[in-house]
Amino acid sequence: MARKMNRRGFVAATALGAGMATAAGMPALPQNASAQDAPSVQKPIKAKQQIPSGTIGGLTIGRMLLGGNLLTHYTHSRDLKYVYNLAAHYNTPEKIFETMRIAEAHGITAVVIHTAKGIVDGMREYKKQGGKIQWIICPTAKITEDMAEYTQSCQECIDAGVDAFYLWGVQADRLTGKPDLIKKAVNTMRSFDVPVGVAAHQLSVIEVCEKEKVKCDFYLKTFHHHSYPSAKLNHDSSWCEDAGKVIEVMSKVEKPWIAYKVMAAGAIPPKNALEHTFINGADFVIFGMFDYEIDEDTRLLNQVLALEKVKNRSRKWFG
Repeated sequence: MARKMNRRGFVAATALGAGMATAAGMPALPQNASAQDAPSVQKPIKAKQQIPSGTIGGLTIGRMLLGGNLLTHYTHSRDLKYVYNLAAHYNTPEKIFETMRIAEAHGITAVVIHTAKGIVDGMREYKKQGGKIQWIICPTAKITEDMAEYTQSCQECIDAGVDAFYLWGVQADRLTGKPDLIKKAVNTMRSFDVPVGVAAHQLSVIEVCEKEKVKCDFYLKTFHHHSYPSAKLNHDSSWCEDAGKVIEVMSKVEKPWIAYKVMAAGAIPPKNALEHTFINGADFVIFGMFDYEIDEDTRLLNQVLALEKVKNRSRKWFG
């Protein structure tokens, strides 16, 4: 069962964001000492525009999903270490709640996030206070033959109100040679009767899942071009080795595709990333956004989805 956290404890844990940082090989961030009280869900925010929606496994979600890395302060900011600390000081628990409220107001109905420290408790608190955003999460517990730790983590998420699961891309990449373990992880998540996806950085994960007929409802696949200066630096700056190959493989996949890392952690402008993503076949897109970026990014999404070259793309829409 998920451990109970008091209001001050949630503030400290979320401000740290240490679970994600440690899992990704980064040092834990310092506590944000200025946050004194637990966040609260305020009155609804009026948005200038809404975005269209689709479905994954029976779950209705907006075509743009809110990415979780900025909320857990993991910014993929190359060698600029201070940015991690900057994100932690900006995205306080109060600001995280406000960001999700703004996202909801614009039709972004789901956040995709990891089981970073404090996140499960924070989402439970957000829903308790009236927050409606749906929660698509990847358990980061160990995947073993007995699936004991992984099953427990899934149960904790279910108890907190998770709406869908997905296999963490970091884990999936490591398990490409062990399809039976991928199946065990997916089947464990499916046993909780929520939609289940598989995420991947390596295209081979998708190919293995398709070959082995893994019973997932959707895929999350990294997808971006390499037309930006740091693409070839090999320093936490590229997550899609061959966009052309991704397009080729995904064109044959008949399941919803949620594209992520589409801006290469901020190196590619939003509109450019959206055009590349949807023209070439993705059905949904994950955008990591600060609160002040949501209005403009949803406007750009609607603009891109209205383009004839998106409407007439070669891959059919799924979801």
